[in-house]
Amino acid sequence: MKNEQKYRVIGLMSGTSLDGVDIAYAEFELNEKWQFDLGVCDMIPYPEKWRIQLSNLHKKSDKEIQQTDIKYGLYLGNLAQKFIQTNKLRVDFICSHGHTIFHQPKSNYTLQIGNGQSIANQSKKTVICDFRSLDVSLGGQGAPLVPIGDQLLFEDYYYCLNLGGFSNVSYQKSSIRKAYDICPVNIVLNDLAQQLGRSYDKNGAIAQTGHMIDSLFTQLNQLPYYKENAPKSLGKEWVEQYIQPLIKQHSNIPDLLNTFTEHAAFQIGKNLQAGSCLITGGGAFNSYLIERLKCYTKIDIYLPNKKIIDYKEALIFAFLGVLRYRNEVNCLSSVTGAKSDCSGGVIFIP
Repeated sequence: MKNEQKYRVIGLMSGTSLDGVDIAYAEFELNEKWQFDLGVCDMIPYPEKWRIQLSNLHKKSDKEIQQTDIKYGLYLGNLAQKFIQTNKLRVDFICSHGHTIFHQPKSNYTLQIGNGQSIANQSKKTVICDFRSLDVSLGGQGAPLVPIGDQLLFEDYYYCLNLGGFSNVSYQKSSIRKAYDICPVNIVLNDLAQQLGRSYDKNGAIAQTGHMIDSLFTQLNQLPYYKENAPKSLGKEWVEQYIQPLIKQHSNIPDLLNTFTEHAAFQIGKNLQAGSCLITGGGAFNSYLIERLKCYTKIDIYLPNKKIIDYKEALIFAFLGVLRYRNEVNCLSSVTGAKSDCSGGVIFIP
């Protein structure tokens, strides 16, 4: 175990929505409990070239994936280096989630690109990344990873709900942390909005003008995943296999947005009983989704400040790196279904 009690860390996060790279600078200090100060943050939108390349990479050859892994690592390292210089930061290390290309835990396989050595060489900082592989090798889902951060940094809330590409929830039941992916959210909503030339449906305004497609709502809610017990997690492949074929049977985009928003609200509401709930992620700004969610649950909803909503995942991945640096548990088997808790992540020295 490391002796330090205070850490200055950068978290890098790229989500399935492909908006860009979230960069968060945070300071963590261990007294009786962990405390954090979330400092300067930024979201660097992807150039169109990178957005297209990342969205199609899962269809490419192994060689092209490996080459892109290196190039993307250099890209992330350059972003981190500029961020550090621009904001005149002193940084102990960088923690990178990477960008998920494959997530197939049932086949013991997950891949997040963004080569750690490339990031380290480019930024000239120690880098911690590849947080999922060890858990998957132990028979776990490799996801979600955020719950340890929810437990140690946001213990005031019974539920922590993230509304990103997918919705996922974390909560404490007795002395055990439970967490899992609930359903897709922005990975579907953003794709539909982009068919209308919008990057996303701001405030759910387009969805609100649409009408429910009852047959589609029923079909979505009957998908087998929703009947499975946790631990369980979702990936882009699942959306392509199960959601997209159902959606393609319809052509009215406002109606599809309305129906899928209702579906997401219904599924999330089913999974949240009474208690307090902290909601973060881009979907927290979708006021129509939040309004519909309130119809399906009695939880007390808390929306924190914009910085926490936008950068909580980057903050927690920075924290996962701190725990890995200290060789402490950062991945919970109660959440992933692995044989044991572990301290996941690989450390790269420049």
